[in-house]
Amino acid sequence: MSNVNVPALAVFVLFFVLVTAMGFLASRWRRADNALHLDEWGLGGRSFGTWITWFLLGGDLYTAYTFVAVPAAVYATGAAGFFAVPYTIIAYPLVFLFLPRLWSVSRVHGYVTPADFVRGRYGSRPLSLVVALTGILATMPYIALQLVGIQAVLDVLGVGGGANANWFVKDLPLFIAFGVLAAYTYSSGLRAPALIAFVKDTLIYIVIIVAVIYIPIRLGGYGHIFDAAAHKFSAPKSAGSLTVPDNKQWTFATLALGSAMALFMYPHSVTGVLASKSRNTVRRNMAIMPAYSLMLGLLALLGFMAIAADVSKGDKAFNAQLSVPRLFADMFPDWFTGVAFAAIGIGALVPAAIMSIAAANLFTRNVYKEYLKPTATAADETRVAKLVSLLVKVGALVFVLGMDKQAAINLQLLGGLWILQTFVAIVGGLFTRWFHHWALFAGWAAGMTYGTWKAYGIASPATKHFGGNAAEIPGIGETGYIGLTAFVLNLLVAVVLTLVLRAVKAPDGPDETKPGDYRAEAGDDELENAPEPVAAH
Repeated sequence: MSNVNVPALAVFVLFFVLVTAMGFLASRWRRADNALHLDEWGLGGRSFGTWITWFLLGGDLYTAYTFVAVPAAVYATGAAGFFAVPYTIIAYPLVFLFLPRLWSVSRVHGYVTPADFVRGRYGSRPLSLVVALTGILATMPYIALQLVGIQAVLDVLGVGGGANANWFVKDLPLFIAFGVLAAYTYSSGLRAPALIAFVKDTLIYIVIIVAVIYIPIRLGGYGHIFDAAAHKFSAPKSAGSLTVPDNKQWTFATLALGSAMALFMYPHSVTGVLASKSRNTVRRNMAIMPAYSLMLGLLALLGFMAIAADVSKGDKAFNAQLSVPRLFADMFPDWFTGVAFAAIGIGALVPAAIMSIAAANLFTRNVYKEYLKPTATAADETRVAKLVSLLVKVGALVFVLGMDKQAAINLQLLGGLWILQTFVAIVGGLFTRWFHHWALFAGWAAGMTYGTWKAYGIASPATKHFGGNAAEIPGIGETGYIGLTAFVLNLLVAVVLTLVLRAVKAPDGPDETKPGDYRAEAGDDELENAPEPVAAH
């Protein structure tokens, strides 16, 4: 540990202690009369207003991995790494159309998860189960990548010993971060990340604004930065370019569209939405969330700055995931490097907490209560959810420590493909009851099978399987995002089989929702008679 950046580490630890205290104190924030209720622990009492929801969703969607991976992609590939910017621009107008409907029907019927809605809408336990399991499966590698983000910061800080250090000493800081995260999530539920998100998002905005002004001044201006990037990508063996090549434009466009469609299918995204106190809160947030897209565009530029700063120091084996931490360490004073690293570290804790809560909600409501203990009380559900949230974090920690980091990245990309296959059942159900539940189940199975099979067959220099997420689109001949191709197959199977099942008059499951449920707002009759969350002080 001789290379430890002591001032930066001190600032990092200071902020870490601050958010830890906030995490535990959050249990007293708007505390309910009875905290042993899943609405309270898992959804914060469904009481968050516009600003709390905005910070919560921002803290949830813009993660430490975003902070590290988006500039790393730009550093390694150039323009292709900017796909995250258009996809977030597309996402918010898209989800504005259906998330208010999901909030309303969920509030009327007390739904906690997307799988709850699917169960109520289609009357199908199997379809609800696969939606829940897909959500859990897609979330696990996402949680693991938050720990990867923390590891990247700790590596650059010099904490944990060198390459020859004892494995326990090397990973001790990660164990400590995991333990603190697990403890305050167990204690405070969704209130902890909601409160900490204020600190996390504020730090990120400060760091990004300072970085896009201060670093270019040190590097000789944006002209020099783009010249350095152009020089790197013009090299004969370069894997990137400053513009998206003609043969990759379909990949870029389909990846952006597919990612936009998948973003709010993730259970942690839905958890933040369902925690809102009103339908209008959801709508206002979808209108103001694009402010984060501006931040994301500025964040992506850090990849070009890392090229101009030569953070690799000529090391051909340099890990692009370290480009932003190295850039900050090289460009900023030590104390502000600590602030920047704290923003990344806290940016891992907030989404990891929300993701583990969302996965726990899915297991508790759609596996435990549905199949294992139908008579479970609200207190039983809350206790099980708390325990499962711990197990999910343990699984993520074991994954990070026991597997190659590239495997975590590959599985997270695969998770996006998987979660997109729930789109037809969830979003389709918010607007129509036409689809037959067995047709939706078959469409989900077809999309999952095709997408996983195609991804398995892709090799890369770093891995033999799951080495990418783009393949030739059947019938078009262009290369595109596998997840979107699988989604189209999913939709086609669902439509064709629904026509067949309707023609033979196959029995359908009961629909417990009514048309008015999808437009309900606070004060409406539907909500006056709805299951109330536990009253808060």
